Amino acid sequence: MLRIGLTGGIGAGKSTVSRILGDLGAVVVDADLIAREVVEPGTPGLAALADEFGPEILLPDGKLDRAALAAKAFGDDAARGRLNGILHPLIGARTAALVEAAPADSVVLQDIPLLVEGRMGAMFNLVVVVHVDVAERVRRLVELRGMEESDARARIAAQATDEQRRAAADVWLDNSGSEDSLDPAVKALWDRLRTYSANIANSVVARGLPALVEADPEWADQGRRLVERLRFVCAADAVRVDHIGSTAVPGLAAKDVIDLQITVDSLDTADALADRLAQAGFPRVDAVTADDPKPAYGIGGEADPSLWDKRFHASADPGRPANVHIRVDGWPGQRFALSFRDWLRAEPGERADYLAIKRTAAESASGVSDAVAATERYLEVKTPWFDGAHSRVEKWIEDTGWTPDVG
Repeated sequence: MLRIGLTGGIGAGKSTVSRILGDLGAVVVDADLIAREVVEPGTPGLAALADEFGPEILLPDGKLDRAALAAKAFGDDAARGRLNGILHPLIGARTAALVEAAPADSVVLQDIPLLVEGRMGAMFNLVVVVHVDVAERVRRLVELRGMEESDARARIAAQATDEQRRAAADVWLDNSGSEDSLDPAVKALWDRLRTYSANIANSVVARGLPALVEADPEWADQGRRLVERLRFVCAADAVRVDHIGSTAVPGLAAKDVIDLQITVDSLDTADALADRLAQAGFPRVDAVTADDPKPAYGIGGEADPSLWDKRFHASADPGRPANVHIRVDGWPGQRFALSFRDWLRAEPGERADYLAIKRTAAESASGVSDAVAATERYLEVKTPWFDGAHSRVEKWIEDTGWTPDVG
């Protein structure tokens, strides 16, 4: 099951995106509809609201007077907190039941207005944010929904900022234009989701050719979101999860693939994580079981190659390729991944040297159309460089006293 979180500010048009994706085949679970369901007359939710905010929030026929509730609940943070304390558990329980009832191979779209505010992004394979700027949202709320402008602005102010939503967004849909202008972007998203879902079902990872691209400032946020998802999936079984590799080094051209490292206490733990990671969209690649020892003749007199063993997974998402290396805490491969990243961040001359060898490797692979074969060609050129780099990293560690951050 592929779980997608859909969110956006009030008046941004989430319902339009939700409707289009539902028509295309997604199973839509709408938090707003559920929120209405759990406060229908006769429900424990409505009774709890009346007890908390007074009988004046009820209409003469016993239904909830939403305007009266809003006047009381959106006036300050404490009142809003009491409202959420009543509604969120009820909405959560009903949502879980609906998701559990969806077919196992579904693309489940959960429309959640407060996804960012609730810091729920790590629970989903992707977070989609629908964006419209504040002035246009106010206009729509006033002209199309009949809200008072002060009410519209108060509700917008109570929600996450555009900057907070952008930091949470794997997909950013601009809905400032007409509905027709949004259709192509949503349909392209659906193609991505269908492929992603099929890849998970068939344990297929997303691969691309090893072509270098200029550094993308969005790599940092993409890596952070993937780290958060992997921490959520692994829970206490991960000692730490880190964004590593070239995309974790600001300004460094790289393959457009996010590399991540899950640190565990043993390879048995890594093996136990395999099913969870696959279900979360990171199938295991059984052909990869170790790193090349660095240097090739052993590290610090240690010639046991088993200390470079690891497990390897990769993302099934065709829109965001990622590699997931699972290594044992304190083993040389785990330590080198972290120190190599920090060394490149700290040493501009070494960054330039590494970029030069990567450009040579990419040029060597440029005429190969098969992704696996091209990657092998790329690594054939790049791998020998790491013998000398490893020695320089070890010297840098000795000179600087480097230790891994807290992760």
